[in-house]
Order: sequence, then C-alpha cells, then structure tokens
Amino acid sequence: SALREQLETLQKLNVQMTREAENLTRALRGDTKTQGAWGEFILESILEKSGLEKDREYFVQESFTTVEGRLRPDVIVRLPEKKHVIIDSKVSLTAYNNFVNAETDDERTLYLKAHLASLRQHMKLLGDKNYQKNITDSSLDFVIMFIPIEPAYILAIQSEKLLYEEALEKRIVFVSPTLLIPSLQLIKNTWKQEYQTRHVMDIATKAGDLYDKFVGFSEDMITLGRHLDSSKKFYEESMKKLSV
Repeated sequence: SALREQLETLQKLNVQMTREAENLTRALRGDTKTQGAWGEFILESILEKSGLEKDREYFVQESFTTVEGRLRPDVIVRLPEKKHVIIDSKVSLTAYNNFVNAETDDERTLYLKAHLASLRQHMKLLGDKNYQKNITDSSLDFVIMFIPIEPAYILAIQSEKLLYEEALEKRIVFVSPTLLIPSLQLIKNTWKQEYQTRHVMDIATKAGDLYDKFVGFSEDMITLGRHLDSSKKFYEESMKKLSV
C-alpha cells in the first residue's frame, strides 16, 4: 500500500512536470538563455518536491575556483559518506520544436539531426568541464545531464541507439524527469537510512555513557558501604572501651 501510494505520487509529479514542460515549449522557442533558466527552474522544482532539503542534501549554483577557471554546476546532491553527484540541466528545445512542427518527412529528418547534434554539443561541453574531477574528489565518477522535456529525451534515445553509450564514454548519464524523480527518491531513502543509523549510534553512545556512569556510581556506593561498615566497627569497639 505504501509503495503504491509512493508510485502514484511519482506518476502525478511526472505528469505535472511533463505538462508544464510541453506548455512552455512555444514560449521558450529560440531563446537559448531563457531556455536554460527554465530548465534550471524545472530541475529545482523536482528537487524541492523530492523530499531532499536545500542547502543540506543538495546545493544550487555553487561556484568553485579550479586551475581551469570558475565552475558553477546547476546542482550538487550530497550522498552519505561525503559523496556527491552533480546534476546539470541542458535544454535543447529549438530543434525539437522545429521537428514537432515540421510538415514534411525531409524537414523532420533535418530537424531530428539538429536535435541530436544539439544534445551531442551539450554532452561535449559538459564532458569538457569534467565537474566530477575539477570540483571535488568525492564526486561520483559521472555527471547527470538533465533533459526536462520528456518527449525530446525519448525522441533522442529512440532515434540514435548509440547516443547513451556516447554519453557514458564521456562519464555522463542523461536523464528525463521520469528517470530523475525515482533517482532522487532513492537518494532520499538513502539519507533516511543514514539518519536512522546515526540516531541508533547516538543512542548507543549515550547508553554506553549512562552505563559507565551507573558502574561508577555502583562502585562508589560499594566503597561507601565498606567505609560505613568500618565506621560501625570502629564505633562498636570504641563503645566497648567505655563499658565496665
């Protein structure tokens, strides 16, 4: 029952995010800067609804100075044991929108190639930044490239079977909202177990301290009892001296 409820929540969230993405496609047509800001907004919205806490489990737009210059990934998600995973939003709407609105097969073929080329360009730029090595040694050995438009993601992987392998060679995993949402839920559950483990260890530590104090108190009481016996014995012997 709990699993069914969680899956229904994930499904509703995914439908909502996809609908928002499709409704905004026309408004974002051709404006690269606006597209990028919108993709980051969608990414943050999913993070906010994932149950992870901002500035504790994930951090947005943190800047890092490296030997190769200033780097600022969209999101860094913390994992237990001081690990991190980096998520970067890459939006390719122009070519995809042209593909959707194409009227002939030749136009669709042309815009499909442009859509795949746009994704490959994003992959190249992300791979060149090498976030997982240039920012922190504790990052996982890959970066998540987030594509906020579900149909654009599906079109790419169905049209180019080797695209996913090309991304993996660059240590990149690209995901849609459908894949990102359960991934974040998995991270949330990992943190939940981590916090529970920490609480258990904290309780065990406090219980150990309490036991040590109880042992010390018991030893003091035993010592006090011996002193009382000695005092009683000394008292009785002193009273005997007063006896005739």
